[in-house]
Amino acid sequence: MSVSTNYISDDPRDIGWVRQNVPCQTACPAGTNVPAYIRMISEGQHGRSYEINREANVLPGVLGRICSRPCESACRHGWAGNGEPVAICHLKRVAADFKDVGHRITERLYAPTGKRVAVIGAGPAGIAAAHDLSLLGHDVVIFEREEQPGGMLRYGIPEFRLPRNILDVELHNALRLGVSLRTGVAIGTKKGDMRMSALLAEFDAVLLSTGCMAPIRLPLRGVSPQDDDPVRMVQDAEYGLDFLLDIHRGENKRVGHRVAIIGNGFTALDCARMARRLGAEVTIHIRTTEDDSPVTAEELFEAKREGIRIKGLRTAVALQVDEHGRLTGVEFVQNRLGGWFPNGRRQPLAIDGSEFAEPYDTVIAAIGQQTVNDFLDVRVELNRNQLVRIGNNGMTSVNGLFAAGDYVNGPATAVAAIGHGRHIAAQIDHWLVGRTRSQQVRIEPVTQPLRERSSDFIVRQHMPTVPLTNRLKPATREVETGFNHDLAVEEAKRCYLCNLRYQINVDRCIYCRACIEVAPRNCIKLVHDIDIKSDGSYGALKETREWNQVAAIWIDNNECIRCGACYRVCPVSCISITRNELVTVDA
Repeated sequence: MSVSTNYISDDPRDIGWVRQNVPCQTACPAGTNVPAYIRMISEGQHGRSYEINREANVLPGVLGRICSRPCESACRHGWAGNGEPVAICHLKRVAADFKDVGHRITERLYAPTGKRVAVIGAGPAGIAAAHDLSLLGHDVVIFEREEQPGGMLRYGIPEFRLPRNILDVELHNALRLGVSLRTGVAIGTKKGDMRMSALLAEFDAVLLSTGCMAPIRLPLRGVSPQDDDPVRMVQDAEYGLDFLLDIHRGENKRVGHRVAIIGNGFTALDCARMARRLGAEVTIHIRTTEDDSPVTAEELFEAKREGIRIKGLRTAVALQVDEHGRLTGVEFVQNRLGGWFPNGRRQPLAIDGSEFAEPYDTVIAAIGQQTVNDFLDVRVELNRNQLVRIGNNGMTSVNGLFAAGDYVNGPATAVAAIGHGRHIAAQIDHWLVGRTRSQQVRIEPVTQPLRERSSDFIVRQHMPTVPLTNRLKPATREVETGFNHDLAVEEAKRCYLCNLRYQINVDRCIYCRACIEVAPRNCIKLVHDIDIKSDGSYGALKETREWNQVAAIWIDNNECIRCGACYRVCPVSCISITRNELVTVDA
């Protein structure tokens, strides 16, 4: 049925359609409306694009630089036969970079509730939660142990990836609507610390979002968990988290000439690139292969361009020291690939008798991070992974104490932390006021196709970077320079605009097959039935080749590339186009 006016739908078929057919938005932990903000870029509306981003991810200019990009892995343009994924993350940065200098942020505010919420930790989860809670009318106070907000965004990510002026502006914008920020305040049990029990007594709700601020200990041969940690005992060895924290707190760090980085994640790569900027010859050692790295391929490529070597299929088993206790090398064991872990990565299996050593004068271990709970003077229930357990409402076992981000889920990504922080903020709001702001689908008509078939043949635009000759000095120089206007528009045109829904009015259709014949893909199908899922949304199409069994000609939006060929050729105008977007409304 054609749609002539905008309306809001709570029909599970419409909600399910968006979640199934806009894979980039579904894959984004923050639920960013990707097609909408990319479309605005192609129209030159950068301010509007930025606002669409901000509705979901709070810090677009930050995430446009350092996001792990789960949306791009899901992008339909990257599916087999479709080419490379759209550069969604780079376009997010475009929206932030090209909005007007005087751009005015607009947000919907709710009436004051009189409720007070304390947020512990000014990292991405805490910032996102505080932002949303302040919009919802609550008085919010953030307590942060460091001197400045940002958490790992400021103290973990190097400035050559995330300029601090960008971070400062977006943190200010997120907290500007009445959030009180108290830095240099530690929550704990030591003298001078603020007690969690006192906060629970003072505030209506408390949110724990302290992240994973302790490095995972490097397991070495013959060393038990009860023994002294060799990484902390040996000179010229340290953990990557400590290394980055010291640098971003302003310490003058030094490394040796030959630096070994042990680890395979973002922290390991950031340590390697920072050590390279300190003048070292750097090698990253990983247990499996680069295919298992969570780091984006572009960042791995740039690290190699900067002269960093990556050696795979090896596990560090011992640190070698001289008679003065100084590091001289690292002993490894060679691995082979085994089966798969549940997360899809390969299992490293040590090869007997394959031990070997390589000389190094600095070792930085970055194999992961973990939460700590010893700062709490209240007892919270933990799961088997020693992470705090929360219920479906986001609350811990302590009444009024909620938790979000890496503190709940373990070390993840900034966008995951932001998404979870916003989710828990909604749970806190419901608990405080007894109401739920529900998510529904806004459906509005589109009068003509918005995409040209020729856009399918535009290749992915690659991010310009600073030349190697000027890149390493000063160490804070941002490596990626951003798309210019022309690159941005070309890349934006590649987006399939998956939030556009093409539908055939079966009552008007004359079964002429014109749409089928003109379709560039197998996206228009003869069906005799369609499955309905338990939540009421559409499931698999049941196709047929027999005309006497055809119940409808159906546009398979999983295959549709929104080229509009069917719409233009239909002789009876039975094909309609609507823009379908998830929105949050008052219940």
